[in-house]
Amino acid sequence: MSEWSLSQLLSSLHEDIQSRLAVARKSFQHPGVKGDASESVWISLLDKYLPARYSVAKAHVVDSLGNFSDQIDVVVFDRQYSPFIFTYENQTIIPAESVYAVFEAKQTADAQLVRYAQDKVASVRRLHRTSLPIPHAGGTYPAKPAIPIFGGILTFESEWSPPMGKALESILLEGSGDRQLDIGCVASHGHFARNATGEYDFVFENKPATAFLFKLISRLQFSGTVPMIDIDAYGEWLAK
Repeated sequence: MSEWSLSQLLSSLHEDIQSRLAVARKSFQHPGVKGDASESVWISLLDKYLPARYSVAKAHVVDSLGNFSDQIDVVVFDRQYSPFIFTYENQTIIPAESVYAVFEAKQTADAQLVRYAQDKVASVRRLHRTSLPIPHAGGTYPAKPAIPIFGGILTFESEWSPPMGKALESILLEGSGDRQLDIGCVASHGHFARNATGEYDFVFENKPATAFLFKLISRLQFSGTVPMIDIDAYGEWLAK
């Protein structure tokens, strides 16, 4: 008889995630340092547990027209097909075509954070993304449309009571178009995701961060693969 337990394995995964988030919250008193620690924990966790095709970093996003996004706390981007990632003076710059998801990460969710995250997400979605036809042995696949970029928030706590509900949803619903948030986690309580009707499903559970991780992976699976980037469009900047 097998001595393995899937329930125990998932509990261990959750304990790892939850304990690291709790340590970041309790170990630092300065708000700025605490915020940086929170970002680092989420980046580390996602980088560790997301499939290897994805990378995670704090970064700016740039397009081939020379436009830059705001600085984003957590960017999930393609590493398998991304031809270049810039690092300059400890700042990471990622081409817009490579981005799958962007998150604002803080210790506590409140109305200011949600609206701030909506603006940050919009600054990425408004960037221009190129797409080229993909050659293969039998010919060429047509250029694929840009995939949707998921946007969301990642926090440990919430200022609302209940921590996720009508108050949070009313702020989330303010964000439409490029400012729409799709998914998020309040690690002490649960996660939320926008459904097909445009409303938000709030899920309270015993293992919130782990449940969020699974939900994010599921969303990424169905989002497809990033388009083939037009390198020449970026290369034109070499002559300017």
